[in-house]
Amino acid sequence: MSEYQGIQELTLEEVMGDRFGRYSKYIIQERALPDIRDGLKPVQRRILFAMNEDGNTYDKGFRKSAKAVGNIMGNYHPHGDSSIYEAMVRMSQDWKLRETLIDMHGNNGSMDGDSPAAMRYTEARLSEVSGELLADINKETVDMVWNFDDTEKEPTVLPAKFPNLLVNGSTGISAGYATEIPTHNLGEVIDGVIYLLDHPNASLEKLMTFIPGPDFPTGGILMGTDQIKKAYETGKGKVVLRSKTAIEAIRGGKEQIVVTEIPYEVNKASLVKKLDEIRLNKKIEGINEVRDETDRTGLRIVIELKKGANANGILQYLFKNTDLQINYNFNMVAIDHRRPQQVGLKRILESYIDHRRDVILRRSQFELEKAQKRAHIVEGLIKALSILDEIIHVIRQSQDKKDSKAQLVSQFHFTEAQAEAIVVMQLYRLSNTDVVALQQEAQQLAEQIQQLHDIMEHDASLVRVIKNELRTVKKKYANERLTRIEEKVPELKIETDILVADEQTMVAVTKEGYVKRSSLRSYQSSGHDEVGMKEGDTLLYVAELNTRDHLLMLTNAGQMIYRPVHEISEMKWKEVGDHISQSIVNLAADEEIIAVFSASVLNETQTIVMMTQHGMIKQTALSAFTPWRSYKTKATCAMKLKEGDCLIAAQKCSMSIDQEVVVATRHGYGLRYLLSEVSVTGAKAAGVKSINLKEGDEVAAGIVVDNAAQEVAIITQRGAMKRMSVGEIPLLTRAKRGVLLLKPLKRNAHEIRAMLTEQAATLCVTTQKGTKVELTWEDIACAPRESNGKLMFDEKQNGQLHSIQWQQ
Repeated sequence: MSEYQGIQELTLEEVMGDRFGRYSKYIIQERALPDIRDGLKPVQRRILFAMNEDGNTYDKGFRKSAKAVGNIMGNYHPHGDSSIYEAMVRMSQDWKLRETLIDMHGNNGSMDGDSPAAMRYTEARLSEVSGELLADINKETVDMVWNFDDTEKEPTVLPAKFPNLLVNGSTGISAGYATEIPTHNLGEVIDGVIYLLDHPNASLEKLMTFIPGPDFPTGGILMGTDQIKKAYETGKGKVVLRSKTAIEAIRGGKEQIVVTEIPYEVNKASLVKKLDEIRLNKKIEGINEVRDETDRTGLRIVIELKKGANANGILQYLFKNTDLQINYNFNMVAIDHRRPQQVGLKRILESYIDHRRDVILRRSQFELEKAQKRAHIVEGLIKALSILDEIIHVIRQSQDKKDSKAQLVSQFHFTEAQAEAIVVMQLYRLSNTDVVALQQEAQQLAEQIQQLHDIMEHDASLVRVIKNELRTVKKKYANERLTRIEEKVPELKIETDILVADEQTMVAVTKEGYVKRSSLRSYQSSGHDEVGMKEGDTLLYVAELNTRDHLLMLTNAGQMIYRPVHEISEMKWKEVGDHISQSIVNLAADEEIIAVFSASVLNETQTIVMMTQHGMIKQTALSAFTPWRSYKTKATCAMKLKEGDCLIAAQKCSMSIDQEVVVATRHGYGLRYLLSEVSVTGAKAAGVKSINLKEGDEVAAGIVVDNAAQEVAIITQRGAMKRMSVGEIPLLTRAKRGVLLLKPLKRNAHEIRAMLTEQAATLCVTTQKGTKVELTWEDIACAPRESNGKLMFDEKQNGQLHSIQWQQ
């Protein structure tokens, strides 16, 4: 058993937890997230350091990128060459970084998402501003650690003479953490740091007077100062970033939208493609052509419009539906004291200041030790020159260099370091003029040592050095802000006339629920009589409507279906159309459309009056049926019905007219009252009682009339019809029993099946045995209220009434 003592038995959960924990810690700390001090990820830091060590700096010629990548991979970053090269390329792209850290010759990609040329074709070197990140790195200013194979030392952080984390931002994803830090203006950030150095307790509001918000290399318009403040306070926030656009007049009285700046990290080629797809798919009307006119002078996308097009409306639509406007999400996460932290603006600036304090103190200590060593040597050389003859004599008498040094130390009390400097001194320096130079150097060294002591011992002096160095960087590299900041985020309102072409069309709805729209050309070439329908189906609604109109379809279950006319499938007049159940999912199997209404505007001055079989009535404004969120797939409640009840009649009315309600029951009772007695209620209300029904009776029909002089036609199940004036029915109040509209019979009594108002069309009556009787309004004889009217067909021979329909 002893040979197996090294084997451990662990559960899979333990192994996975331990290994993934280690992996997560590695990629969080050593790969994906930037350091809060220099704003660099490890691969970026290694690229800059390796190129600097190799002398591949801005003041020398370009070198092949492959050579730099090879050095970085071989000495510091043991990962794939492609990942190193991709990081190097990104640091050279002026549309990704506010201040590029690498200068590159050759194809380094584009805003269109094009890949850069292979590293064997491109050349690179450090940019001048990246030299400021690396300045003083050889003066023991930062901790150095062994590389992966313990052959070279690399820095854990760069000295960073400017706050690179804010200036160039960062983006990355690791295990459990992601970061999205926007770019900022170098001059503004430096001003903020200087103010914070002078006022450590400065408020965020005050800091934002210096750093008002991000400054993206691609410019654009940033909207929402409240959200910027929230992001700077907490590290998280969402702002709106919009393209810079202008509307220009062109020949022929037309206009064009010109885009000169697009949001940060938006792919220009994909944006242009999306814009052109909107034109091709005719999602909006008015776009004639989309062109990318970007050249060496700058970005330029042109959206040429048709004559008379609403340029502002189209632009609003494009802002809402393309990447011409995006939401930028702040998620400022950085490695702070070896831990990932979500940090605000002030914390980033404070961390940078702490880092610069440490760098300058360590640099001062390094330079102090170096100056003190040199001052000690200079002091010895000055002393030696004053007794030069004795020293020469002693050296000539000595056996070798070691003996010379020993004699100088013992006879003249030089230190070991001073004796070494004397014996290696060249003969030409023995002239008297060199004494003056040494004395001047000694004085300069004394002053330098005093200054360095002052920096190390007095915080005010240390702060002064930090500020002076920052001002120098600002003076050399600062440039104008590119991104404009606006306080408010304007609401995007899309006008219907932008989305939909202004076109007249024919709309048809059948009793079985088939809906379609056809062009006027198709309708005229086919004719009204050749409308496409299934056998046995009948037309419920036919009208010429505009594509910008609204269509409302009411079912017998009290549900309302909404369709903008332009969303109804367009097909030939001879085709059947789409069944409403193909898109509306919440309809019952036996549910059917009983009434259809159209309107150009869903306003509050028009209402829909609904009546049920069990004697309820309700009036609801059209505005209550303004499109709801799920209108494309679900009907909404138009009237709350009691169990067993159903809608049997509905009519569109105007609140500007004093109208009257006429209700007829199956057993022949009729009631007339003012519509004003029915108050306007919301869509989900149940309504009020319309008529007081006898037991076993139900409402057969209901209409709204304009005045008492209007005529109505009553039709019974036995085929009897009569025309009468509404004024013959006494004007009572709502919820009464009403009066008889038919003559009572002891045997085979007449029952009301329908009540109609006059139309300039043919009335088609169909019997149970399929007999059809066609007649006009004038064919229906006038008769008093107490009569049953005239029989239009033989009940015994043809059966009872089956259906009634107006036909054009």
